[in-house]
Amino acid sequence: MALIMDKDAAVLQGAFLQAEKLCLPSSLASIRKADWSRVGRPVLQALREICGPDEGGFGPSSLRASALKKRVVGVVWLKLLSREAEEDVETAWRENAFFPLQNGLPELNHVVLLELVKSAAAARPFARLLLHLPRPRIAAELRRLAEHVGSEPAGEEDVRLFLEVWWELWRGRGEVDAGREGSMETMFAKRFARLSSDAPGLAPHAAKRLKLDSADTDVLQVLLHALRDMGDLLCTADACFQALSVSLDAVYTSFLIKQEVVAPLPEKLDFLCKAVCCRGGSQTLCPELIQDAQRDLSASLSPSQFEPSSMELPEALRIITDLARRWKDRGLLTAGEPPTPCYPGFLLQRSVRRVLPALAAAPEAATEEVPLRDLLRSLDLPAAQEAPEMQAGVTAAIVAHRLQDYQDFAELLAGQASWARSDGWVRCLEENQAAFRRPPSLRGLSSTLMSLLHADSPDVGRCRKLMKITADVFSALSLEDKNRALAAMLASSSRGFFGRPVPPAVTEGFEQELNMAFNCIIQGGGGASAAASQGNLTTAASLVARVAFQNPEAALRSCCHSALFNRGCVSLMARILQQLPGLLAQGAGGHQGEAEDHSGGPQSGGGLLCRCLQEAMGTKAMSANETQQLLQFLALLMAPYGTAEEEQKQSLLSPQMVVNTFVLPSLSAVGDHGVDPEFSLQLLHAALAVEGAPSPHWVLGCSPFPLLFVLAQLYCQAYRCWEEPPEGAVHLRSMDTKELLVSVLTTLGQVVGAEVEAAPSSWSRALFWLYNKAEELDWTVRLHLKPVWGQHFKNEVPSSLLEVCELPEQEWSGLDLPEYGQGTGLLAWMECCSLSDSLRSTMLSGLSLDRRRPDHVAMFSKGLLVALTQTLPWCSVSQWARLLGVLRELMASARLSVPFSLEYVDYLPLLDLRRFSCELRLSVLLLRVLQLLCGSSCSSWLSPDGWAHVCRLYAHAVRSTMSCVKAKLPLRALPKGPDPRDPEPSTETEEGPGKDAEDSPEESADAAVEEEAHTAPSQEVLFVLSQLFCHVQHIQVMMPGGQSEPLFLCSLEILSHYEAIMAAFPDSCSHVDSDNTRHFFSTITDNLSDLHMKAVLQQKIAQLVSSAA
Repeated sequence: MALIMDKDAAVLQGAFLQAEKLCLPSSLASIRKADWSRVGRPVLQALREICGPDEGGFGPSSLRASALKKRVVGVVWLKLLSREAEEDVETAWRENAFFPLQNGLPELNHVVLLELVKSAAAARPFARLLLHLPRPRIAAELRRLAEHVGSEPAGEEDVRLFLEVWWELWRGRGEVDAGREGSMETMFAKRFARLSSDAPGLAPHAAKRLKLDSADTDVLQVLLHALRDMGDLLCTADACFQALSVSLDAVYTSFLIKQEVVAPLPEKLDFLCKAVCCRGGSQTLCPELIQDAQRDLSASLSPSQFEPSSMELPEALRIITDLARRWKDRGLLTAGEPPTPCYPGFLLQRSVRRVLPALAAAPEAATEEVPLRDLLRSLDLPAAQEAPEMQAGVTAAIVAHRLQDYQDFAELLAGQASWARSDGWVRCLEENQAAFRRPPSLRGLSSTLMSLLHADSPDVGRCRKLMKITADVFSALSLEDKNRALAAMLASSSRGFFGRPVPPAVTEGFEQELNMAFNCIIQGGGGASAAASQGNLTTAASLVARVAFQNPEAALRSCCHSALFNRGCVSLMARILQQLPGLLAQGAGGHQGEAEDHSGGPQSGGGLLCRCLQEAMGTKAMSANETQQLLQFLALLMAPYGTAEEEQKQSLLSPQMVVNTFVLPSLSAVGDHGVDPEFSLQLLHAALAVEGAPSPHWVLGCSPFPLLFVLAQLYCQAYRCWEEPPEGAVHLRSMDTKELLVSVLTTLGQVVGAEVEAAPSSWSRALFWLYNKAEELDWTVRLHLKPVWGQHFKNEVPSSLLEVCELPEQEWSGLDLPEYGQGTGLLAWMECCSLSDSLRSTMLSGLSLDRRRPDHVAMFSKGLLVALTQTLPWCSVSQWARLLGVLRELMASARLSVPFSLEYVDYLPLLDLRRFSCELRLSVLLLRVLQLLCGSSCSSWLSPDGWAHVCRLYAHAVRSTMSCVKAKLPLRALPKGPDPRDPEPSTETEEGPGKDAEDSPEESADAAVEEEAHTAPSQEVLFVLSQLFCHVQHIQVMMPGGQSEPLFLCSLEILSHYEAIMAAFPDSCSHVDSDNTRHFFSTITDNLSDLHMKAVLQQKIAQLVSSAA
């Protein structure tokens, strides 16, 4: 890539050739300093033609001019170095990228180079190139520069060149490493290294000339000594101010600081504004001017890269003191009349402010510090002034042009409410939003917006525009920064920008954005398939985050409303909130009281979410589906979430907060009209299912003992759920709710019991309180609470139970209860068996019954029938399952006698029913129980709901019996039989005995299956199913209240199994048998009063056709 265009190269080469002619009879290689003013004009005119007009050193064209000057200076300098090294032309044209331009220049000397730098104001390009040389060479070049400055004719202009090069060396810290590959500086450094090396082709004497004396490479020493020698050349106050400022800053950065001094941002801004004013840039803010001032400030606060190697601080101070005294004696350290601020004077003021305190803290400067301090304090420099609007303009210019520290200045600009009323401030925000995409800047914007919104006469248009800009900046943040911003906003106000009254137009605009955001989410992501898409989730989370940043409470309220009242949105809303934990930043540590804060001030995110949920629940009466969505939503919020790599996962709402907010107030108000305990129980069950810390468990923060007592009260009041509840008692809607209550009571008792066991002394008082309070409740409550007190108290049961069951006195004691008088022992025994699996085992093992006494067994069997009749209606499904197990075990152990009568048989079957005796007797026992329960003496016990529950329990028992029966029939090993609905089932032909002796594995398996089918008790199973069908039909006919749908469905299921077995085992039933069975079943079904049920059953019975050959 060419360094200079061909036209520019020709112009420059021609100018140097013309200058060479002007030197005749001498040449540019032997020119003296005094001759430059005569011969240098063509070169300077060519530079002006190439670089363009001068803009005072700043502006876009000035940057281009500086780059061109750097290239020209570099080429001229390399021309000198090539001459010194006596570079071979044959080698140079192949290796030297500068050769085309460099070779066209005449021979030069250093006077041409340095005068070109001075005349072209190229101190900065010269210093940039100088910085890329080795340290010894820098010192040598500076000595050469000093010698040139001091040579005749010498003047102040020469000294200014020296000072500018000096300061540019200090300002260039870090620019050496920042040089890009292929830049002019990098290419110059590589070419210099090539010329300085001992490579082949380099003459020994030339190499010797390039080697430098390394004894004195102290750059600061060279500079200060040179300044001392040329000090008398200065004749103006500005030049003396410049020299003092540069030398003081050089000493400060070389001796008095070890690391960069970080100035506060307001101090930087003050410096930049005054620097711009001093340099006449207050009318038009030029970014290059501000950038130049930033480089001055940075150079004066950063440690010098030229660490002194031989010079000491006292020597440097003596030189500066001597110079200052000489200039003062000549009257050069006084501002003019009237005193006007100048940039060198302003820089000197700043240097003095830095240096004097640092010298006072430097012990090695004690002897030299006093004279210098007195001299510097005696200076009377006018203070620099700045226009009032200058700070905002400079800050905006730094942000707009991405100058040094622009992000910090963006933060400053965002937080200045006093600047926000100018159009330029808003325009800067609109055009440079990317500069404000950091949490600190966003906080400043938010604070400024709140100030404008809550002003006495807010500008609505400006406020809406600023709110949109702020929301746009927030939307561009990363998800992590968004959550930080949400947490900060929530800590400030739960209502964000709307924590105080704002103009109605602003509120309306936000509400439109809020509604549009959630409409888009619901319409585009409410379905399960859409919610599963990570892209849709990210978009939805961004939409919610945007409105939540403006008003967290409104966004959470909309989330809750969408989750509760829009089908399919529960999971999506929960996943959105999981993406935005900053919106619930303090949810895990919140307290119940926080949820009641309606002031809009800062509060726990979890408490705010709970309050929004409570408000959504109170907006209208919730349907059953909406209640289930609320339950599902809360369960998802409590569930821990996080990536697989995270060791400790978090939840949006802690179970403790949910229980304290939703469960405890509801359960404490149980008995009031409109309070449904079922939802509270379901929610408490879901909370207890969340895995908590090992110890202490979160339940301990929810008043666990009063909660246990409230649950026990609820259980006691709802124990007889089919009875009319007394005044103020709770009426549970279903037995499933009672079962849920027992499950919650048991789980909570186990959790609390584990904590009690870990620290019994800490909980003894609460334990005794709960035990005493339970005394007024049903006796079964204490058995449910056994996990809480463990071995601290005995099991207390009715005394009548101890008469039928042998229990150890160390663990059991009797209670004299009026309702459990003489002969109620088996009733209490049955109730104990239904409470838990462990109690059932204890009751069975301790039962007092001599099975060798038939009269005892008969008496026990009759008492058990009565007790079962009394217990059945109030059993839950799990309790009933336990009692069915008890009955089977009693019959299997010959402790329960249930004679089986053939009242539903037309003829005596020749079957072996011994393996089905338990199922048949259990069915007969349940028939007797239902006959007794439906009899005239007991038919008034239950309400219609009670009878429906009894039907469900009996249907459950029948299905359990059918499962046991089918388990004894190897249906899984048989080939699939013909479809009973097929009018012409296909028949399979058996292969004769003439097939191969060696059967395949598949054929052997088929033979085994066929043999098993012949020996299977298929006829016995059909007989048992027929008995079950007749028993169910009998009970369905006598069931009061018409609550027989579960029995009807159970009858259909029996018939379906009957039909399937007939098809799978064709030999189990002949055509005559199937005809008799259809007639018999139809006769039984004729007793049904419901015509629809009768018609359906008889249609099903008609399909029972034998498939026997």
